[in-house]
Amino acid sequence: MTATDDLHYDDEDMRHILRGVRTIAMVGASPNPVRPSNFAMKYLQGKGYRVIPVNPGQAGGKILGEDAYATLADIPGTIDMVDIFRASSAVPPIVDEAIRLKDDKGISVVWMQLGIRNDEAAEKAEDAGLTVVMNRCPKIEYGRLFGELSWAGVVSGIISSKRPKMQP
Repeated sequence: MTATDDLHYDDEDMRHILRGVRTIAMVGASPNPVRPSNFAMKYLQGKGYRVIPVNPGQAGGKILGEDAYATLADIPGTIDMVDIFRASSAVPPIVDEAIRLKDDKGISVVWMQLGIRNDEAAEKAEDAGLTVVMNRCPKIEYGRLFGELSWAGVVSGIISSKRPKMQP
């Protein structure tokens, strides 16, 4: 896979991931409510996931009611998925840590957020037995795959930016 290849993920595989994980370590989680990581974290918490923030600058504090940690290794207990909200160039050491902790923490998925892609790190993670998703947001995928977008009228034909035709 090269950086110019389109990424395609089977919807059923994505559903399987989102149904299977319960605990998500969000690397790059922010306490700032206008940051995408904060909004995604809050949404996923509302769907029943435990989302543990990983942010060295916030370690020892709390983000959305969860203790924040500096590294994945600092998190007590198990982690099903590592959700990366960091630049593509920052991904390799995060993936290396996930691989090292895979068996001890139960990590099975590395998910890179929208705009985040690192093919070399992805290949390394897959070779270590981890499932990898790149350039996708679990919040958006959850809404798309479990029908929530249609509840809001998105892609349903109910809401449109076009002016309705007037009836005679």
